Amino acid sequence: MTRRVVFAPDSFKGTATAADAAAALARGWRSVAPADELIEKPMADGGEGTLDAFATSVPGAERIPVTVQGPDDRPVDAAWLRLPDGSAVVELAMTSGITLLDPLRPLDAHTLGFGQAIAAALDAGATRLLLALGGSSSTDGGVGALVALGGSFLDAQGRPVRPGNRGVGTLARLDLSRLRPLPPDGALILSDVTNPLVGPFGAAAIFGPQKGATPELVEAMDENLARLVRAMAGGEELCESAGAGAAGGTGFGLLAWGATMAGGSRAVADAIGLSEALRGASLVVTGEGRFDGQSAAGKVPSEVAARAGASGVPVALVAGAIEADASQFAASASLTALAGDGASAMTDPLRWLEAAGAQLARG
Repeated sequence: MTRRVVFAPDSFKGTATAADAAAALARGWRSVAPADELIEKPMADGGEGTLDAFATSVPGAERIPVTVQGPDDRPVDAAWLRLPDGSAVVELAMTSGITLLDPLRPLDAHTLGFGQAIAAALDAGATRLLLALGGSSSTDGGVGALVALGGSFLDAQGRPVRPGNRGVGTLARLDLSRLRPLPPDGALILSDVTNPLVGPFGAAAIFGPQKGATPELVEAMDENLARLVRAMAGGEELCESAGAGAAGGTGFGLLAWGATMAGGSRAVADAIGLSEALRGASLVVTGEGRFDGQSAAGKVPSEVAARAGASGVPVALVAGAIEADASQFAASASLTALAGDGASAMTDPLRWLEAAGAQLARG
């Protein structure tokens, strides 16, 4: 009997994009069951690979090249994605991401390029923005992005503050009255991060060390973000909003602009039509690099499983490593187990993803 199988993994961070993972799983499955109907719906949670997931899953999506000022001021060749309904997907990781820096620059990295890409999408007539936050290099509270969109951030001498968190620490006043208006259908922030902007669970404290910040720097960076909050009308309320700390506080800046926090996995699933793809499916295969205790908290596998459950579709899990109870899934496959060890799995992830797809097809 011919089966309909949907492949909806997240990226295997640092080793395979979601689109590549879905394709590899499908190749492995097809090697065992070539007559089955296979549908690739790569997923994302707003981090790196979100734009690729949309490009693969939405027919008629078009990449629009753009060159922006990267997080260390060097030019970056990036792109935004035009969807057939007039929406634009802009991914922060592609324009202002941590992978664009070597070495890391915790005080000086900025989001100016992200704002430039947003402006380019607006210039091209985007009617709605889907703003993917994740994989950021900076902790500038979104100031760089807002500058690119027309905001003014000045020091005590009336000069524009320098880009990055260091510049935020010299902020004396700001003016957002000349910000570009939101597109007609608004702007949605795609992120599953729920952290506030400042404090012990804020952008600097939780994510600063990943960007090269020492404990002493983290404290200073948090104080600089608090300065931004005090300078902004309504800042105290916004800074406590869930997700304000996303992408080094870029969530805070976008909320100040008027964007709406949408939740990453849920919003991506809606936009790519995952629920529709699941109708009549025999199985959905999801996965991520590491399945652990945090995977149930809004990550891609939990979102896919919830939607599959609503449709009565069994779910299989594939992960680089499975470190938590996976008994809720109909089947599971670990790339580490297939390859013999974690290093081998990471060296050639597509090979082992294909092997996982074939294993699941055999049942």
